[in-house]
Amino acid sequence: MKIIEDFLHYLKFEKRESENTVSSYAIDMNQFFIYTNKAFNTENLSEIDATTIRTWMITLLEEGISARSVRRKLSALNSFYRYHIRIGTVSKNPVTQIIASKITKKLPAFVAESDMEHLFSEALFENSLMGWRDRTIMELFYATGMRVSELVNIQKQDIDFYEQTVKVLGKRNKERIIPLTTNIKNVLEHYFDLVKKENIILDKNSYIFFTSKHNKIYSKAVYNIVRKYLDMVTTIDKRSPHVLRHTFATHLLNNGADINAIKEILGHAGLAATQIYTHNSIDKLKSIYKQAHPRA
Repeated sequence: MKIIEDFLHYLKFEKRESENTVSSYAIDMNQFFIYTNKAFNTENLSEIDATTIRTWMITLLEEGISARSVRRKLSALNSFYRYHIRIGTVSKNPVTQIIASKITKKLPAFVAESDMEHLFSEALFENSLMGWRDRTIMELFYATGMRVSELVNIQKQDIDFYEQTVKVLGKRNKERIIPLTTNIKNVLEHYFDLVKKENIILDKNSYIFFTSKHNKIYSKAVYNIVRKYLDMVTTIDKRSPHVLRHTFATHLLNNGADINAIKEILGHAGLAATQIYTHNSIDKLKSIYKQAHPRA
């Protein structure tokens, strides 16, 4: 549909949203209009009202979609209508009449420090180029807290071994510099040595992570890699790159890092997004208190 295509073009080229965000909005909008066409026999924006949207939300919940996901889809639809009001396609936004159901915030899942130590201290990775690629990916996630979209787009020129930093392109094309530990620097250098021994040429514009066929690695492959190795060391329900991002932040905070520094490294726009990790730290403090205080 052209109204969807125009909106996605706006998100990508004017708002400079990430590929993942644009893809997510595309799915949400297509699902919405498939529903309105099937249930109300219309795809006309002017014929869609708040009742239509409420019915869609109820249908999603009855299908087992979580309240959090429904709320996100409603937010996407709100952005969609705001865009079309801006360009004059419609004059009203029916989403503003919807009161989204409140959702309980879940604390971010993270991997225990002992489990991460086990992951990198045991011989869980093959001593091959692909094995070291996987190890470098896991080490880089844990050492920097970067997003999967940032990791897959790292080019060789983005890594500065002298300054021990990596440059990433975050949400809305915002660049940031993340410091690298000596350990991850050594891991990266060894990985590049293996790449060179395999006669694979990486120039400054080459993406550093690639598939076995030497194509740029894609997000789904990274998800599979992370799940594979986390399966070996932890039983937590979620085992994804984002869990490693949570793990990075939580472990830093637990070990005394300044929350504002963590905010900058993660690339959060505001401190509120980072403060959720303090809850995990408070839980740790409570546990220590109960164990240590004589009257706890």
